[in-house]
Amino acid sequence: MKFLFIVQGEGRGHLTQALALEEMLSSNGHQVVEVLVGRSTTRRLPGFFNRNIQAPVKRFISPYHPYVEEEIKNQQGVDFLDNLWLIPEYYRSMRYIYRRIEASGADAVINFYELLTGLTYALFRPTIPYVCVGHQYLFLHSAFKAPDCSNIDQFILNLYTRCTSLRSAKRLALSFVEMPTDEAENIMVIPPLLRRDVTSMIPEEGDYIQGYLLFNRFASQVEAFHNRHPDVSLHFFWDNIDADDVKIVDQQLNYHQIDDLKFMDMMAKCKGFATTAGFESICEAMYLGKPVQMIPTHIEQQFNAADASRSGAGIVSDQFEIEHLLDFADTYQTNQEFIYWVKSCERLILEKIEDTVRWNARSDFQEISDCITA
Repeated sequence: MKFLFIVQGEGRGHLTQALALEEMLSSNGHQVVEVLVGRSTTRRLPGFFNRNIQAPVKRFISPYHPYVEEEIKNQQGVDFLDNLWLIPEYYRSMRYIYRRIEASGADAVINFYELLTGLTYALFRPTIPYVCVGHQYLFLHSAFKAPDCSNIDQFILNLYTRCTSLRSAKRLALSFVEMPTDEAENIMVIPPLLRRDVTSMIPEEGDYIQGYLLFNRFASQVEAFHNRHPDVSLHFFWDNIDADDVKIVDQQLNYHQIDDLKFMDMMAKCKGFATTAGFESICEAMYLGKPVQMIPTHIEQQFNAADASRSGAGIVSDQFEIEHLLDFADTYQTNQEFIYWVKSCERLILEKIEDTVRWNARSDFQEISDCITA
């Protein structure tokens, strides 16, 4: 089978999921013919993605997420209303997505939480079926336990998630634990998508704390901890276009630009992991047996953190007060059930995708036959 990927390009989670699925599809005789990546005007596509993806990559302008607004406004003076001014550009992007889908020769489209994919299928009705992949679809599952949060924020998050999957053939929800299918919401639950570079690693226990900053402004919290505990070694990754590949504050504190191989190699050897609660990084740390401190910065990450803490990943904090992570690390135990669950991912996700594509092909054939015999 041939597949076209459409990927939401904010952060690293959806990008690494796309890399992992391309590996799985290719090793099972399938082909990814093209990858379309949505980009905002404020973030760049990480180099690790361009280096590792095998299919041709094309870019299009896509809305930035509502939760990014505060960071963008603080650092670059961009207002949320800029998204409204860009509506004509987004419409052109949807027409471009439609043309690429129809010209791709793909049997199916895989959408990694890109909003314009859902809107394209709602407005232009491409003929090729598509499947949605992401942890966020679990939030729509009837059995998911949402954390205490604003009803308005939860409504906006779920509305956004539904819009990314309008007219989709199936929603594949990545989950820390196995859950039943939700037929009403068209949701099948599957394990996290981790690359072989991660699952083949042999973890070690190092003496440093590793971290990931979604927003660069959280560096001040890291440095406040560093001032209190100058003896603790810290290696934090960020996407700071104004910084060098490695910013050396002193012997104990370094900031690194996002490089996926370096990120994973260091994670395999760290003592613990502090993060702004992105789903993918939490899963990688859990698989490698690393205790996690999660500092959610918006509603989606609050959901991630609550779900992960129930699965034994780690602790939830308000700030990068890494003292709490060091205390937790002393009693942390690796979740072996999670590791077994992740190892079943390739079999399950290929089964779900292949079955969905074949079912849609049979439905189309039956529809044509009905028209002929009518």
